[in-house]
Amino acid sequence: MSVFLPRALVLCAFSSAETRARMGFKDEGRPLDMEKSFASAIAPIPPRKSVARTALIDLNESSRALLVDCFRQFGVETVVMTSNAAERMRTEKFEACVLPLNNGAEAVMEAARTSRSNSRCVIYGVGGNAQEAMRYSRYGINAMFHEPLERSAALKLVRATQMLVLHEFRRYARVPIMTEVAVTKADRHRFNASSIEVSSGGMSLKSAEDVAAGANVEISFALLTLPRVRVKGAVTWRRGKSFGVRFDNTDERRLRLKHWIDGYLEC
Repeated sequence: MSVFLPRALVLCAFSSAETRARMGFKDEGRPLDMEKSFASAIAPIPPRKSVARTALIDLNESSRALLVDCFRQFGVETVVMTSNAAERMRTEKFEACVLPLNNGAEAVMEAARTSRSNSRCVIYGVGGNAQEAMRYSRYGINAMFHEPLERSAALKLVRATQMLVLHEFRRYARVPIMTEVAVTKADRHRFNASSIEVSSGGMSLKSAEDVAAGANVEISFALLTLPRVRVKGAVTWRRGKSFGVRFDNTDERRLRLKHWIDGYLEC
């Protein structure tokens, strides 16, 4: 079937503005720019930004549902794993993983930390306490969800660590990481603590040991790929069982830790 258009309509659609003006037609508004229209139509679609992924490993249904919602609020995709977790952490890319601290946890964390893709992923432990988490200190657990999971506490923890998961490293001055720390006081008394966060300038720790603000200490610890380092410092604050140590600026051994943190946060 053939379609016939009035000559005037054809001229208005396809002739130049000058030709239409000679024929007595007036342009209403801005003339159609066909080249720009076609260019817009075939403009390439910008590549989709990669989405941060968190593996939820061997979690019960209620914990899984709660954490899926918590991570979604910060734009983090969750991937549920119920089998082959160690192999997937070795071969697939994840920005974080959440797993219960049970008998299978060590194999999964070993796979993650020895993988080129996931060696610096954020590891969340579920259940237990800081003392139990120290069993896995060589893998550098970054944070703990305590059971039973509560929405407000879980959301607070995800919010506090989201920048690491989303690779916004330049906005993160402190690295949350749990490892065993030996603390030696000026009177040579020694006790153990667990780290909470570490930065190039100091560390926050947790211990039931009584240590007062202003006390001089020397701390000794190891972090993932960082061999054991000893640094002098002073206790600057104490709240409950938690306390903070500011490193001595004259102790050059702290530079090893600074270099490690710079590498850990490297984009």
